[in-house]
Amino acid sequence: METISREKLRQMKDQHDDLMVVDVLGEDAYKEYHLPGAINVPVTDNFEQKIQQAVPDKDRPVVVYCANTDCQASPDAAEKMEGLGYKKVYDYEAGKQDWKEAGLSVVVGPQPG
Repeated sequence: METISREKLRQMKDQHDDLMVVDVLGEDAYKEYHLPGAINVPVTDNFEQKIQQAVPDKDRPVVVYCANTDCQASPDAAEKMEGLGYKKVYDYEAGKQDWKEAGLSVVVGPQPG
């Protein structure tokens, strides 16, 4: 797992069409607001099974994030993903609080579909 900054995440979103961004907080926190294009796979709820359904390609780059640097959900999720064989896992450690405070756009509401 590699820890990345907001700027690195923005670069990755521009450079990788296949980048998956995963909010690993609970559904209520996700609905409150999340990063554009992020899917919700809570780390507390059958995470290993659900992440493999959401991201079956273990070579695909995946960025996980949670609330902020004090939140342990994204490092936990990244560790679990590496244990499942995912090769390109990145932890946006500062999380959605950092993204929003930087004035970048967020999405409010449930996951599409």
